[in-house]
Amino acid sequence: MTEDQLRKITIGLPNVVNSNIAIVDYDPVWPVLFEEEARRIRAALGDRVLRIEHVGSTSVPGLAAKPIIDIVLVVADTANEGAYVSALEAAGYTLRIREPDWYQHRMFKGPDSDTNLHCFSDGCPEVERMLAFRDRLRTNNADRLLYEQTKRDLAAKTWKYVQDYADAKSAVVDEILSSAKRELTSGG
Repeated sequence: MTEDQLRKITIGLPNVVNSNIAIVDYDPVWPVLFEEEARRIRAALGDRVLRIEHVGSTSVPGLAAKPIIDIVLVVADTANEGAYVSALEAAGYTLRIREPDWYQHRMFKGPDSDTNLHCFSDGCPEVERMLAFRDRLRTNNADRLLYEQTKRDLAAKTWKYVQDYADAKSAVVDEILSSAKRELTSGG
């Protein structure tokens, strides 16, 4: 993603890091933090929550990660911000990203723990992709180790934005997902 693209989708200014990325060893408190945030989201939105999932590296036991809880929230239609944004903001979440050209993705920062709340519409293929990646890392030690080593290598570099680091991981994510898909189709 270019800096202009990042500025276009960010509400407010993008956070400039200009340093390496902190990766820490797995912390068993991460699933607990997810559950706390999930309760807060369900309380704010009620039956507008169609699905809520812990994703990202903090959702994979044993995987080192940036200590940020990534959550996927599925609502009926993310483009209809009136149906959910004000309720999330009242619960303490801050809308930071609006990507109408990428699955109508919205991303909020959490009020207490360091949380990225990713909102997608019902039926969005990115949700299944994120869950497939999480599940692959939970069940395949070789891929989990490959991903962790790639993250550590990339995190040691200096990045202007965290998004640049995230984009740099795309190749290994695609490789792992392709490997999982090949195994699925070959029956092994």
